[in-house]
Amino acid sequence: MIERILYVPFDHLDRRKGVLKDAKRETDAIVFVESARMLTGRPWHPERLFFLVSSARHVARDLEADGFTVRYIQAPTTIDGLKVARDEFGDVPIVCAEPSSYRQTQQLADFGVEFVPNDFFLTPRALFADWAGSQKSFVMENFYRAQRIRLALLVDGNQPEGGRWNFDHDNRQPPPKEYDWPPYLEHDRDDIDREVAAQLGHTPTNTWATTRAGALRQLETFVANHLAGFGPLEDAMAADNWALHHSLLSPYLNNGLLSPEECVRAVVIAYRAGNAPIESVEAFVRQVVGWREYINGMYWFLGEEYRDLNALDAARPLLPLFDDSSKTEMNCVRTIVSDVEKRAWVHHIPRLMVLSNLALVTGVNPQEFLDWMREKFIDAADWVMVPNIIGMATHADGGVLMTKPYAAGGSYIKRMGQYCKGCRFDPAKRTGEDACPFTTLYWDFLDRHQDTFAKNHRMAQQFAGLKRLSDLDEVRERASQVLAGLSDGVV
Repeated sequence: MIERILYVPFDHLDRRKGVLKDAKRETDAIVFVESARMLTGRPWHPERLFFLVSSARHVARDLEADGFTVRYIQAPTTIDGLKVARDEFGDVPIVCAEPSSYRQTQQLADFGVEFVPNDFFLTPRALFADWAGSQKSFVMENFYRAQRIRLALLVDGNQPEGGRWNFDHDNRQPPPKEYDWPPYLEHDRDDIDREVAAQLGHTPTNTWATTRAGALRQLETFVANHLAGFGPLEDAMAADNWALHHSLLSPYLNNGLLSPEECVRAVVIAYRAGNAPIESVEAFVRQVVGWREYINGMYWFLGEEYRDLNALDAARPLLPLFDDSSKTEMNCVRTIVSDVEKRAWVHHIPRLMVLSNLALVTGVNPQEFLDWMREKFIDAADWVMVPNIIGMATHADGGVLMTKPYAAGGSYIKRMGQYCKGCRFDPAKRTGEDACPFTTLYWDFLDRHQDTFAKNHRMAQQFAGLKRLSDLDEVRERASQVLAGLSDGVV
């Protein structure tokens, strides 16, 4: 006799957490809903849809093979699917772990779904709210250090192992020349994968696993082949390798095939065994225990309206190049967008310092850019992208998360990347037909927003440089040409 319906969203796939951790074979029905709205409601990247749908179907199959009553329902909407389940199993409680977005929370609550705490993160939402509510400013570093102490992670009492909390300064090396990058794991496709691919009309890459076993192999591959080199090169952008030493674990962390605990445990074990330096281990721990937890916490702490902020009044429509990499002559942007088109992923520096930087300095509407990032990245979720895009990428929150905007010229991209060689634009130039658009638009951005940022002490050096420009009128003219060309898809 079924006494409860356990609803499992496609980002709650960890059998050890949420509603699944206490599931009972005799009295619970486990329900997955593949809604048409989820598949067709936005222009999602097909690789993203393939990954999410196939992962959920694999988990549903494994649960059924393990003796659970499982229903994988295809329906117009999630609520329609839950109605189908209730028609079969009767008017029993429907239970779900707290959803990962405001919208889904409201939809399920309105239908009468009961929630258990969301434990897919290391930091309960109430605990984070206590921390954030006690802060004058929301400095991630402060949260991260408190996390390390709370979790007894790489600390000796209240002091950090290695003598420093933060090895960022050591982890900013440019990409090396003639470097032998270790190969990345490729994943074979099974019958479920092929079934989903046929349904979506998509030929998937072999980049992403869709099973728990495959995700664990990805973790093992990272620790064995990439962890040691991860830290020093985490900010580099190489022309000859799309992933460098990055872990490629974020999709599995975000849909539940891996847990943050086991990922952190694996890198710490490698460190204790002498197989990885503290600089790389701390860098990975910072991303998982610090930044990931901080972003999720801030999403819930800042409220639903945060996503609509637009402090810089950015109103330019999304540039054509974001949806078609051939619509730009900038080698860095064309290459990175092409990588997104292929596999729905690039690492954090291309996201922040190329794609987001371009949206920022061109004045693209932050909500349009947010939608694009949500739709195109395999590891995107509402809680991930809203704080990252509104707060960090576009400074649309006016400085709630970041004390200054992440605007940069072409010199940064040249220093940390390998895209400038062979590009027709010169990152050292801000005027002229061959001036790098990033360099031109960086100075134009500062010029346009002098009133907003002139009193920001962290930007004093930038504005001092702006005042020294003798060709500001030419910069403005060139910026106008570049902006028009980008909007037309010809620069």
